[in-house]
Amino acid sequence: MSRKLISSGSDFEKVAGYSRAVVDGDWVFVSGTTGFDYDTMTLPESLEDQTRQCLKNIAKALEQAGSSMADVVRAFYIVTQRDYAAIAFPILGETFGEIRPAATMIVADLIDEAMKIEIQVTAKKRA
Repeated sequence: MSRKLISSGSDFEKVAGYSRAVVDGDWVFVSGTTGFDYDTMTLPESLEDQTRQCLKNIAKALEQAGSSMADVVRAFYIVTQRDYAAIAFPILGETFGEIRPAATMIVADLIDEAMKIEIQVTAKKRA
């Protein structure tokens, strides 16, 4: 089995000792991903924009891994306020509504107070 590391280009990956994603055989493990926009080097303010950017960042990592959102089998969502769940669900449904991975959502603090959501996924590449 081959192992490949996928990077977002963030210096923080090396400092903290992680990869945006790891490909191990047919599996792709995408690290917890926030709504940070690496093109503009900014974090959108709204939960809606952060959620959409999280999904874009994840899709990019999956593409680099030779996979796609359609291959996601597990999703783990962290929101910083309970009422954010109802706001994020429809946006998540736009991407995962037909895919329907096994999923969990919890409410917890994130490393930066400006971050409102973090998403982690696991995908299995299809033959």
